[in-house]
Amino acid sequence: MDLGIKNKRAFVSGGATGIGKAIALELAAEGAAVVVSSREKRKVDEALKDLEKYGNSHYGITCDPTKEDGPQKIFSDIEKNFGGIDILVNNIGSNLGITDPYCPTSDWRKIFRINFEVAVELNNLFLPRMKKEEWGRVLNITSLAGLENSGPVTYCVTKAALTAYTRTMGRILATESKNVVMSALMPGVVITEEGYWRDILKENPDHAEKYLKERCPLGRLGETDEISPMAALMCSEQASFMHGAIVPVDAGQSKHFMYFNYLD
Repeated sequence: MDLGIKNKRAFVSGGATGIGKAIALELAAEGAAVVVSSREKRKVDEALKDLEKYGNSHYGITCDPTKEDGPQKIFSDIEKNFGGIDILVNNIGSNLGITDPYCPTSDWRKIFRINFEVAVELNNLFLPRMKKEEWGRVLNITSLAGLENSGPVTYCVTKAALTAYTRTMGRILATESKNVVMSALMPGVVITEEGYWRDILKENPDHAEKYLKERCPLGRLGETDEISPMAALMCSEQASFMHGAIVPVDAGQSKHFMYFNYLD
């Protein structure tokens, strides 16, 4: 299938590692020129090296997007050195190790900043050009935690906010610019090179086994390259009817898909 994004320009926030990197590589393989970002220059350099097999038109930014001026710095850098973008993938997200449901509001602000506010700010900065050029794709990477209790309260709430934002903003964009599409991808639990579950599988196999038995009908966790093809599709010309779509890719991990939990 031709995704129709050859020579399109894409930015993947947090695109130097994990799911973000897999998405960046997938878009590049489809012919897009890709910008990746990370707070660590080493990771940016490593990602750019991996992207080289798809040409030398890719670009890296070392920046902390959660800083007050972070999104604006990223936008200005891309406009100046890359000529703007057609595709935006809002991939950054974390629980920041904040797991206390009674945490102070100062912690809530940190979580909202990384999981919600940064995406909104980047969208507000990049969408005007997309609307002017009458083509664009915005993909927000949320989580199955945005639909149900799956992780710390703070993480679930902020991912739910991003999911709801996508649904409502997708509808608005559909009325404003027919070929500018915002959608969201909700990955299930995926193993990444520096992720929580890679450590758990090694250090606490009993917990991992319990999770796999109770929550994973497939009997295993996902891989990043099982998420990236759907992400590329949702960033493509083929996504022209996906305004506000919320798509889970989780092998049935979400409880609302697990019939055996409530029919037995």
